[in-house]
Amino acid sequence: MGNCFETANKSTAEIAPSELIKPPPVIKLYGVPNSFATSHIRLALLYKPITLQFIPSDAHQTPTLIYKSDVVSGSVEDILQYLDTKFPDPPLTVTNAAPSSIWGWCGETTPLVVWVVVLQHRSINWHLERMVKWAEDMAARGGNARGDPSMGSPRMEVKKFGKSYSQLQQVMLEHAQMEEKVLFQILESADRGLCKAANEEHARDLPLMNGIKEEIKTIGVMNPGSPDYQDLLVNLSSRLKKLKGNCKQHFEEEERELMPLMEATELNKSQQGKVLQQSLDVMRETHSHLFRFFMEGLRPHDAMQYFDLIKRYCDNVRVSLMLHMMVD
Repeated sequence: MGNCFETANKSTAEIAPSELIKPPPVIKLYGVPNSFATSHIRLALLYKPITLQFIPSDAHQTPTLIYKSDVVSGSVEDILQYLDTKFPDPPLTVTNAAPSSIWGWCGETTPLVVWVVVLQHRSINWHLERMVKWAEDMAARGGNARGDPSMGSPRMEVKKFGKSYSQLQQVMLEHAQMEEKVLFQILESADRGLCKAANEEHARDLPLMNGIKEEIKTIGVMNPGSPDYQDLLVNLSSRLKKLKGNCKQHFEEEERELMPLMEATELNKSQQGKVLQQSLDVMRETHSHLFRFFMEGLRPHDAMQYFDLIKRYCDNVRVSLMLHMMVD
């Protein structure tokens, strides 16, 4: 898994004897299986170093958590605060304060959609870095040796690599479309031509993104271990590095030059809610069957922050569907 649900994968030689003896603590959660509150708590528990025993119970209209002799029942916020007290690392509790320590230009007047965009940048950057490292590993092995046993044969690994890249490409395309159709339109209405360079960069990287996808398809039908196979893996790694560098630079420029200007649009709360709804409409696949993939690219606190931002203004049906993508 990714950032979101990451636990260190250690060999037996790296694990201390105490770790072999001491299993993770067990937490029981009782609640209505399809309720928003229950699903929200199950999402939070994905990030904690615990073993969850979820017991569906229509009798517990309010989610109830049992840990050792503690019995905690109440709002989602109450239970999340309890979890952060008992298991402080990683912290999950989302505060309402603007994360100015993370993004220096953010303040209380910064539209929420800006925070959403920055967190999307983080997820995309993380996934691109993962794809680059994965491609480098395949190139180093050249198809002559298997890597992670869970990946299967070299041909099976390339197939999984292609699926992961296709998912990332879809998220990237929807992110770019959201900026062009929603965010940039707001900025353009205030200052025409302001987002021209950003739009051009989106178009510039599209041939590179499509070329990488076609190259993965070509590698997938080749004989693993052949000289041409090795050359294509090296070229694939190089092109992914270029895409990663382009995106990193593009995101940094947007966050430095464009995102701060959103404050000048002076969107009220109602308008901010409408903008977030429009953003989700454009990024439909990212926030449906690709939501778990997207969230894997975020650190635990960032993931909970992202979810909290979305649920503030989006309808419960849509948010509930996203939750079920994560926990079911």
